[in-house]
Amino acid sequence: MAQHPKSVLWIDDEADLLESHRIFLREKGFEVESATNADDAVEMLRRRTYGIVLLDEQMPGKRGLEAYREIRELDPLLPIVMVTKSEEDATLKEAIGVDVRDYLVKPINPRQVLAVITRVLDGPRIRQQAIARSFVERFRAIELDRQAPLDWRGWVSRYSELVEWDVSLAEAREQSLYDSLQSLYPDMRREFATFMRSAYPGWLANLEGDRPPLSIDIVSEFLLPILERNRAAVFVVIDCLRLDQWAVLSPLLAPFFEIETTHHFSILPTATPYSRNSLFSGLFPSEIAARFPDWWGEREDESLNAHERGLLEAQFAELKKPIPVRYEKISSTADSAELERRVSSAIAREGVSAFVFNFVDLLTHGRSESAILYEVAKDEIALRQITKQWFERSVLFTLLKDAARKNIPVLITSDHGSIHCLTPATVFAKRDATANLRYKFGEDLRAEKSEYALSFGNADDLKLPRRGNGANTLLAVGDTFFVYPTKLREYQTRYRGSFLHGGVTPEECILPVALLTPRR
Repeated sequence: MAQHPKSVLWIDDEADLLESHRIFLREKGFEVESATNADDAVEMLRRRTYGIVLLDEQMPGKRGLEAYREIRELDPLLPIVMVTKSEEDATLKEAIGVDVRDYLVKPINPRQVLAVITRVLDGPRIRQQAIARSFVERFRAIELDRQAPLDWRGWVSRYSELVEWDVSLAEAREQSLYDSLQSLYPDMRREFATFMRSAYPGWLANLEGDRPPLSIDIVSEFLLPILERNRAAVFVVIDCLRLDQWAVLSPLLAPFFEIETTHHFSILPTATPYSRNSLFSGLFPSEIAARFPDWWGEREDESLNAHERGLLEAQFAELKKPIPVRYEKISSTADSAELERRVSSAIAREGVSAFVFNFVDLLTHGRSESAILYEVAKDEIALRQITKQWFERSVLFTLLKDAARKNIPVLITSDHGSIHCLTPATVFAKRDATANLRYKFGEDLRAEKSEYALSFGNADDLKLPRRGNGANTLLAVGDTFFVYPTKLREYQTRYRGSFLHGGVTPEECILPVALLTPRR
């Protein structure tokens, strides 16, 4: 049976006294029918559908809340607004508890009723239209802004704005406008790579100059001030979390925390062995290798991130801050279950409780190996949705709510982001270089087209460990992933459409740093 979106069923035993309200609604284009008791209303709902129900709570016979349950059995999605004379907290809580769409307290005037009906029935459409109008007005300005050269602050501002529009248009289901926004990304990535080619080595050559916060600055610039104001803090690193993913997670935390979000740039390569070790140590990879040779080897695998607690403690010692450190890495369902079991005692009352959550990184890597994951997280919108669904049910969310309850501030960040890779780029080397798909080290490395990669011949420019004469570093730009000529078809088939990291794009480099202050 077709639903009439502007049809109203008003259930109230004082229906005669509400005629002026019904006349007003009809003048505004609504079809209004009335019932004086719950039984008649349920029978009317069996015969036809309505856009919304206004339900009086205090009627002879069945109370409104009793009728509510019968109506819900007929139509679980029908919007219901409770109307009552009672201002008692118990009635309000009971109505909210059964998830009524809105709540009106008598006496009411016609415009109050119209406002509620409009908000319930047309609110999503009105917001969608407002978002569309705002984007259309801003789109031309965004295109014109591309002509202006940007410093690092400008890049943070530009990328942050695109992320906000990306999330808003996707949620509003404005597909055509969303596609228009996506058309801006290729040029943005190309221009960002051009900027980073000279800007990044410049920052590293003059660390005291004008530069963004980098991975090496997270502890000293963001975490340490929190610990100087509070006896305890929680430090959370969500591996491979993009700025757009944080944009959909942060509203879930708003009821528990005041949230201040700023940004930092990941060091290059934007890969866990480099960026996360720098984050915990406050050092660049070449400095880590020199200072802790037993903790750094040539193998670029999980073993390179086996000493993050030690690196964090060493950084505090270097800063002359004797701060107790508790550290945990959650990389599997078993780890999550174990933390869930003792979550109430997981946060220390003094010092820093540091947690690394690897779910998002495991998800992005797992897409390349699993057809099911590939389909579930097929694009950026789906990746955001599955990240949000994970977070809502995760031990991390439980942990953060516990921190809010204990009035302990939290710092959340990521070590690097990821990029949806669609373009294979053939690379050549004297012999097999490293296996990574977005960055490579080796002798005489080059890409088939210069626009596919940034090449750095001197490891010192990136503060990376030296790898011998003739070795250079290749970092992917745009949505490319590296393949060797001998494995071209295999890699194209296996990795096209994957979310990868290690290269130089805003999605991989520009990351959230969020201070969460518990609400009192």
